[in-house]
Amino acid sequence: MNQDTPAIGIIGGSGLYQMEGVENPAEQRVKTPFGEPSDAVIGGRMHGRQVYFLPRHGRGHRLLPHELNHRANIYALRSLNVRWIICVTAVGSLQEQYAPRHVLLPSQFFDRTSQRADHTFFGDGIAAHIAFADPISAGLRNILAESARAIGVTVHNGGTYVKMDGPAFSTRAESELNRRHGFDVIGMTNVPEAKLAREAEIALATLAMITDYDCWKVEEEPVSAQTVFEHLIANADTAKKILAEAIPRIPAEANWPEHRALDTALVTDRKLWPAATRQKLGAILGRFT
Repeated sequence: MNQDTPAIGIIGGSGLYQMEGVENPAEQRVKTPFGEPSDAVIGGRMHGRQVYFLPRHGRGHRLLPHELNHRANIYALRSLNVRWIICVTAVGSLQEQYAPRHVLLPSQFFDRTSQRADHTFFGDGIAAHIAFADPISAGLRNILAESARAIGVTVHNGGTYVKMDGPAFSTRAESELNRRHGFDVIGMTNVPEAKLAREAEIALATLAMITDYDCWKVEEEPVSAQTVFEHLIANADTAKKILAEAIPRIPAEANWPEHRALDTALVTDRKLWPAATRQKLGAILGRFT
């Protein structure tokens, strides 16, 4: 594969930039029109593919969910020719059958937050409304499911991820309501990543690594940071194994529906696009200019 082959991005927590099997890893600071990403991007070759790792919360877990610059993170990866993103994220389980250290691959989202500014690249004279009925790339999700099964991991292919603000964990009343609504897992970060990836014409899927039963399961200890991080250590090793299995399965050509998401999303006449906004969004709008 040549250097122009689209790259694969991985957004995750501490440790993923140290994955075994990455050749010639090197970090780079990427400047974006939206500010600084969470950390340096670590690039390298794996199974002949260019892969870029970005620790969502910064190395050492320095950033809270509401402090994340999602636009800078996704834009940085898109500017590096990333066309597939695998998000690795810790979640709480809202249903009995999803136990800690299982993996759930969300197929739907429900957003309980109110933020909008960090959910879109557009505005400033260019309007776009992406289709988001199916927010996850089914092709990439199925690759992750096949990869998890290949290494014997308990994986649930499909389910709804509900997003909360954080950084505090749920109250029991909130947890029970989310559970009764039929949501499957709960987290604090993944929805804006998925929306921005779709606007950037990147296929995205999520490895939701279950760390706890939130706090609805009264016979269990309430979720705490200590409980979460104990399971995170085990889940990080599982995630690395799934990623190593999945990367060679990802196509080399970016020709999935997600890779042309803007074909039906851009509503502002191109003649009216402000030059400054067109330039700012160059990594996303390049094929339209």
